[in-house]
Amino acid sequence: MMKKLSILIPAYNEARTIHLILDKIKSVELIQGVTKELIIVNDCSKDDTEEAINNYILLHPDLPISYYKHEVNKGKGAAIHTAISKATGDMCIVQDADLEYDPQEFNILLQPMLDGFADVVYGSRFIGGNPHRILFFWHTIGNKFLTTLSNMMTNLNLTDMETCYKLFKTDLIQSIKLNEKRFGFEPEVTAKIAKIPKIRIYEVGISYYGRTYEEGKKIGWKDGFRAIYCILKYRFSK
Repeated sequence: MMKKLSILIPAYNEARTIHLILDKIKSVELIQGVTKELIIVNDCSKDDTEEAINNYILLHPDLPISYYKHEVNKGKGAAIHTAISKATGDMCIVQDADLEYDPQEFNILLQPMLDGFADVVYGSRFIGGNPHRILFFWHTIGNKFLTTLSNMMTNLNLTDMETCYKLFKTDLIQSIKLNEKRFGFEPEVTAKIAKIPKIRIYEVGISYYGRTYEEGKKIGWKDGFRAIYCILKYRFSK
């Protein structure tokens, strides 16, 4: 039976790049005949993101895109929650609307799941021989610290808990109650999947084409402190 991948795209002020990432997703040929559905959630952008998305949908009627909009800005995590609730595929993956992650690598994450080994697959920026843009030393240290702390709380041995590329079986992720509205999504979902009995989590190496703040990067030091709070909170609560 043919399977479908739901591609969850939270978008906030991405008018300049949203068409580029959609072009990349459109060009991807998924393995084993897997089909695609795109679910875009505009988190009340202040630029022309909505116009760019609607224009793209008009120009590409062959691409199955579902578009939703938050009337007030709720945060990236909230946009992902909305997208998860709308997913109809067998599997779903989070794809940022910027150009930091390459959709051509969806197949790397899909392979262990389609082969019947994995329920969840993380794409790690810190393993493998794929290209990685050299940017911020302290961001790297922060990511590794948060991953280590998360591993201590979950007894996992991930190398990149904060990665955007997380592939889930859709019924599994839809069964989890998620609370975090901003960047706390990453530690919360990691803590909660780690508690599922007999969960099979895999990790594969991916590329990373990071952005500077001038180019539109949004995560900041306050989000790092929130991540620490979430790691500890969801270790001991549901």
